[in-house]
Amino acid sequence: MTKIALVTGGTRGIGEAIAIKLKEDGYTVVSSYVGNDARAEEFSKRTGIKTYKFDAAYFESCKKTIEAIENDLGSNIDILVNNAGITKDRFLQKMSPEEWAAVINTNLNSMFNVTRCTIEKMRLKKFGRIISIGSINGLKGQIGQSNYSAAKAGVIGFSKAIALENANKGITVNVVAPGYIGTEMVKKIDPAILKGIVSQIPVGRLGEPREVASLVSYLAGDQASFITGATFSINGGQYLQ
Repeated sequence: MTKIALVTGGTRGIGEAIAIKLKEDGYTVVSSYVGNDARAEEFSKRTGIKTYKFDAAYFESCKKTIEAIENDLGSNIDILVNNAGITKDRFLQKMSPEEWAAVINTNLNSMFNVTRCTIEKMRLKKFGRIISIGSINGLKGQIGQSNYSAAKAGVIGFSKAIALENANKGITVNVVAPGYIGTEMVKKIDPAILKGIVSQIPVGRLGEPREVASLVSYLAGDQASFITGATFSINGGQYLQ
């Protein structure tokens, strides 16, 4: 049976590129989204990838929808890409508790929620690939992003722990940490500011979503079965660990 891949936040940007690449690889792919129904419908029509609406920040929402996905497809999820994320940037002294909590819930608590709803069946099957999308700013920090940087750093610690817990069950767990990628959102940045960002990237350009997708594709495959607990930077040399 064809392996099933779930990409959270998988209808736009990096998530969209990952979902399309995994479909090209021959997996049965489903993408989740939380807000934009019209965008999700357009994405499904264009790619043939089915979408499910749920908020990864809430456990019961994840549990209910993942059960529906598995019932619809007749099998459990084999490959999980934890990609859902938001930003609410502000200096800490001006950040509200709501802004802090929203980013932690969506970017970090979602890791527990979605992974917890899939890990048991992966263990029973003795196969799984869990790939979580981190960030350069979870490695180096970033002004105005204490909430986002904390969440993305947490993704790395979370992934290392569950990599150790599940290594003997045929499950690998890794993190892909992109730098500045040329998504729609990034390309809308003021040109002068964007030029300054690119000037800090040694390769002299933004990354492409397809480049992140290709790395995720490799980690999802059988050829990556000896790689677990690792964090892969894909940032054009902007930050070297």
